[in-house]
Amino acid sequence: MKLLRINENRLWDRIHTMAQIGATQKGGVCRVALTDEDKKGRDLFIEWCEAIGCTIRVDLLGNIFARRAGVQEHLPPLLIGSHLDSQPTGGKYDGAYGVLAGLEIFQTLNDHEITTQFPIELVSWTNEEGARFAPAMLSSGVFAGVFDLAYAYGRTDKEGKTVEQELERIGYKGQEPIAKNTYFASFELHIEQGPILEAAQKSVGVVTGVQGIRWYDLIVTGVETHAGPCPMELRKDPVQKAIGLLQEVYELVTIFGNDTRVTIGDINAVPGVRNTVPSKVIVTVDVRHPDPEILEKMHNQLQIITSQAHETDGISVALEEVWHSPPVQFSTHCINAVRAAVKTLEVPSLEMVSGAGHDAVYLSKIMPTSMIFIPCKDGISHNESESITKEDAVNGTNVLLQAILNLNSDFNH
Repeated sequence: MKLLRINENRLWDRIHTMAQIGATQKGGVCRVALTDEDKKGRDLFIEWCEAIGCTIRVDLLGNIFARRAGVQEHLPPLLIGSHLDSQPTGGKYDGAYGVLAGLEIFQTLNDHEITTQFPIELVSWTNEEGARFAPAMLSSGVFAGVFDLAYAYGRTDKEGKTVEQELERIGYKGQEPIAKNTYFASFELHIEQGPILEAAQKSVGVVTGVQGIRWYDLIVTGVETHAGPCPMELRKDPVQKAIGLLQEVYELVTIFGNDTRVTIGDINAVPGVRNTVPSKVIVTVDVRHPDPEILEKMHNQLQIITSQAHETDGISVALEEVWHSPPVQFSTHCINAVRAAVKTLEVPSLEMVSGAGHDAVYLSKIMPTSMIFIPCKDGISHNESESITKEDAVNGTNVLLQAILNLNSDFNH
């Protein structure tokens, strides 16, 4: 029997058409959550979905669900998808690939007049990136019951604008309740955002879980004063203090080994004036590890570092935890569907743990879930130079299609 395969040119063209919305001069995209560019991307996605016969549902957080009917409409749907929002200097494929691959799968099933036993819903999540409104994966977190709606609505950007205000402004504060439907399983197709698959020369990653993540704000408070008149030895300079602390934070890698990840992503001096010693420095800290016990030890070590420096020389130090996403083990049933797909299609693959957080992390709390990765050049993501090959994009999409058909065959037996 001939294996069903997607239309590779249609997928590739659609990905690059979407990439024109928010396109940057360096070849990436700036389609940050709830901006005008995000609205344009959403509008185009809905237009494409309606053109192939999907029904659309937009919930209170602006999550978009495109539904393809099943033979047995009473059955819980399968959920696939990812996100369309990007980093400010993001790439074309992070998130958008998974959404548009799902759309291509719908159209391929239409082309071959195949209706699955169960309905399938394709989702585009709001504010997965967390670039404008922290934390990341905000809407899927509410969907899974990790956050409540009021918390999500109250998240603010650097200008003080809230999620709720911006949803209303762009016209995507939907009427549907959060998590109205129950789902029997979910898959998320995504670029790896790391170098492992490329180094192993594999086209597809069978993702078995996700490493744990903890986000913090490290706040160092001193005394604001004029840069000229105040001698160095008499200053209460939070920047000088922060430099020593950050060296200790990076020492977590030495203490806890090669699987440890430590990132200082943003350093904000207040008031941020060239000729003024700051009153405060706010530093974002991102730590990750696949082992929950070690991640907890890293948390404890951060607390020790900051408590020892809590208040010395008139400078105070505080550590505020912003977000905690524990390590995740995905559903064996879903993983096996992907394993079988890879074997059937004879695609070079590797089983792996995700280094990045994804909406699938929260979905795994409420339904059987797994992920499929494809490589990105040099492991680079969250970057305008982010790049994938057409061959890998097609392979990943065909694997997801085959995994869906594998699940469908279970319903037929």
